Amino acid sequence: MRIRFTTAVLLGLALLSASFSSFAGYTQTRHPIVLVHGVTGFNTIGGLVNYFHTIPWNLERSGARVYSASVSFVNSSEQRGQQLANYVNSLGHSKVNLMAHSQGAPTSRVTAALIPHRIASITSIDGVNKGSKVADVVRGILPPGSYVEGGANAIANALGDLVNALSGSDNPQNGLAALETLTTPGTTSLNDALGWKGVNRNSCAGTSEDVWINGNHIKFFSWTGLGVWTNVFDITDPFLGVTALAFGSEPNDGLVGVCSTMMGRVIGTHYDMNHVDAINHLLGARSLWTNPVTLYRTQANRLKNRGL
Repeated sequence: MRIRFTTAVLLGLALLSASFSSFAGYTQTRHPIVLVHGVTGFNTIGGLVNYFHTIPWNLERSGARVYSASVSFVNSSEQRGQQLANYVNSLGHSKVNLMAHSQGAPTSRVTAALIPHRIASITSIDGVNKGSKVADVVRGILPPGSYVEGGANAIANALGDLVNALSGSDNPQNGLAALETLTTPGTTSLNDALGWKGVNRNSCAGTSEDVWINGNHIKFFSWTGLGVWTNVFDITDPFLGVTALAFGSEPNDGLVGVCSTMMGRVIGTHYDMNHVDAINHLLGARSLWTNPVTLYRTQANRLKNRGL
């Protein structure tokens, strides 16, 4: 009886050890992961509040090496893409995996056009890949050259400068450029310049995950949420409830239409998650049905299994 018990305990410990070893390397990608924030974003504020709330730690705890990029709070995707390219080059790695939220997606596609040899993959998370109707509405109510437009731009730039100070960054700010680049016409112009790599020009769909840019093979993925009101305790939900009105009956996450987010291989568009939930904010308040952290971890494992 004692021998059987001891054998059972040893077997259990062996299985637990094997399971732990497997879990420990679950997110251990070949190339580091670089998280890229969206418009009005940052990497960290005072080292206390991260744009991607708890996500870096949740990736690192199973083996991933993670960086959080800092690009302009407000600026065009072209300017932000150049900043991101400079940041990636400064890291000194042969390649990186970009995981990008909102405007971070077109920003990352610009970076891939500039330094394709250093990009292993791009994952778009609720990305503005074909523009946002919210940006279209805002652009429509700000008369070009008006005092209202100038005032709005000044406020956005001032907020960007404040974020620079709080995050230890020195990124240039341009609120009007950010607005223009996120409109449907602005993003269409960007896609034209990028040759629509990974973005389907003609239909509500993604493309192949295999994208070639100047002879360099890059994997493209995307996912998005399909919810607006997801947690009664999340104070950002009412704001998104208002901005979602810009889409009418079109499925959206509160700030971006589902069709606009599709890029490369579309992993899913059905998640009960809004635009803010996608980065695990506000401080982890989310739907009971979708844990955004799990999506990041699963994607890291997917990249690992592809040798990335």
